[in-house]
Amino acid sequence: MNSAASSLDFAKRLIGFETVSCGSNKAITDEISQWLTDLDFAIERIDYEDVKGVAKSCVLAKKGTGVGGTAYFGHTDVVPVDDWQFAPSGPFEPTVVKERLYGRGSCDMKGSIACALAAASHHSQASFAEPLYIACTADEEIGYEGARQVAERSEFYREMVEHDTLTLIGEPTELRVVHAHKGTYGFRAVSHGESAHSSTAEGLNANLAMIPFLVEMKAIHDQTESLEEWKNHEFSPPTMGWNIGVNDHTFAINIKPPQSVCTVYYRPMPGVDGRPLLDRARRAAEKCGIEFIVERCAEAVYVDSNSEHIQQLAELAGTGSAATVSYGTDGAMLRDLKRIAVIGPGSIEQAHTCDEWIDLRQLELGADFYRRVIERWCLAPVSAAARSCE
Repeated sequence: MNSAASSLDFAKRLIGFETVSCGSNKAITDEISQWLTDLDFAIERIDYEDVKGVAKSCVLAKKGTGVGGTAYFGHTDVVPVDDWQFAPSGPFEPTVVKERLYGRGSCDMKGSIACALAAASHHSQASFAEPLYIACTADEEIGYEGARQVAERSEFYREMVEHDTLTLIGEPTELRVVHAHKGTYGFRAVSHGESAHSSTAEGLNANLAMIPFLVEMKAIHDQTESLEEWKNHEFSPPTMGWNIGVNDHTFAINIKPPQSVCTVYYRPMPGVDGRPLLDRARRAAEKCGIEFIVERCAEAVYVDSNSEHIQQLAELAGTGSAATVSYGTDGAMLRDLKRIAVIGPGSIEQAHTCDEWIDLRQLELGADFYRRVIERWCLAPVSAAARSCE
């Protein structure tokens, strides 16, 4: 089976697993583990329960002996499908129409995992001079918890760090090398009141405490959009996108809302510290007497675009110079890995859409690219002396 056909086959089988982040991903992890075992990989499982008690699992696999080599990271969870609008089939029924594979996760990022599996199937155990690692994580879409578990608990991960393994995160970049991405911070502020009919003096409108908090959130938004100290012009847009959401959960105009919720999600860039803004928001919440909950705090990833491995990957990909992206990846939790890059098949414009798809040509090109990476860094390894010069 050629790489294009096998990557399509793998992708179809992966899409068939319903792996929305709120549910368990153990079934798909079991299947991937078996595939990797059949391909002569040694397997390491990282199992855990999320904050709601749902069973989650990550798998790391290693093929070949020695140290160094290359690693591929992908995530098996997908975003919800409440608004799925692709008429020919459901979100977990992979369907090919006009050279596109449709299904939730086809682009982000089961198609990419499929390419890595297809590429890995080309070479026998005996042909590896340096190892190939493949890691599939959980919960990337809701805070990178799977990657954090890997960084804290995995023996294979410690090997990668100790021996400076070249690491690729296979998010959709249309196979252009990405050397940096923004961080992801998020918090929730909750004002508590007491429900009552608005014609009475009873109860407490939760919005009364929330309004001055929102004034401060708007002030932070305006400052981060206008002041250069919060910008990084290597990115488009060059701002962190201080995104404010508000909901008081009432559906009648004559009810005093018992609760008002403000959510803020923002993306600090390399060289921009997002924690002072988090502290400022926390102080505003305390001043207004409302609850403050930090929900996500992941730093940006940055590698110099002139780094040797970035230049080598860009040359191998043949898609031009390295770029930056505004979304985050598991790389935020894998910060001990220094030779890291983001590159994968598919376009981020198709990720999370109501008819998510990936171009079949991207599956073909993705499998071919990962195969060539394996040949470059695992079958024809960089010597220790050469690596020390990078």
